[in-house]
Amino acid sequence: MAHQMIPACLPPREVGRPKQPLPPNACDTHAHVFGPGDRFPYAEDRSYTPPDAPLEKYLAMLDAIGFARGVLVQGSAHGHDNSAMLDALKRQPERLRGVAVADADISPATLREWNRLGVRGLRFNHFFRGGQLHYRGGVPLTAAEKLAPVMAELGWHLQLWIDVKDLPQTIPLLKSFGLPVVIDHMGRTDARAGTGTEGFQSLLRAVGDGWCWAKLSGAHRLSQNAPDYPDARPFHEALVKANPEVLVWGGDWPHPRVEGEMPDAGHLLELFQAWTPDQAAQQRILVTNPAKLYGFPH
Repeated sequence: MAHQMIPACLPPREVGRPKQPLPPNACDTHAHVFGPGDRFPYAEDRSYTPPDAPLEKYLAMLDAIGFARGVLVQGSAHGHDNSAMLDALKRQPERLRGVAVADADISPATLREWNRLGVRGLRFNHFFRGGQLHYRGGVPLTAAEKLAPVMAELGWHLQLWIDVKDLPQTIPLLKSFGLPVVIDHMGRTDARAGTGTEGFQSLLRAVGDGWCWAKLSGAHRLSQNAPDYPDARPFHEALVKANPEVLVWGGDWPHPRVEGEMPDAGHLLELFQAWTPDQAAQQRILVTNPAKLYGFPH
């Protein structure tokens, strides 16, 4: 069977160093390591081919911006093979934590082993475009039902890639798992829709109630107005106002499958600083909250 062309992603940009230094133990909670492909092959059935973005490049990015800590999220280009991410955790046990991808039939023993290595959650894909899951290689939310008891035992969270338009009808299912839920990329809505939509308002209520976390990431996925994404700012500000105690920040390096201009993770961090003028809120979102969510030493 002929494969459709798998699009290749552009490499990430050199990151700028923020003018305002980060506090000690600041954590970037959303990035990916990819490859190197000869050691960690990409999944055959994938939605994109990333540039090799191995651990060394990722650590150089953290160092350039000033992050002491980082969280690696399994990217769909590697499908359900978490080897590249787990290898990075083994090599940097103090500095890194991970969010993995797993099928419903994975053994509890494997999850416990991953926990020992620094995995703190599982990511599920509930992101649809035109009625179809947008990324191949993700795990549907239905698998969480079987995995939830072991996840709860390990103190893990459920990370969800969803467009908030589908959140209202998904909330009862999410609550039934009894796990902390972390919503990617501010709900991955289109900035042009504005913050008043039923979906985004349901995210604000869930965050306000405290059972649901959100990543203040992906301004470049909500907005096409690079490099400052002004139309993404109201979403950020609404979430900070709703409840800064359940928010974390992530740069989304190396920005796979980005639609539009390649962002600079250092500049995205400067936008976070500008959009979160309250220093106490910055400290909470960059240091305190990720330490709690990912189990870093306080």
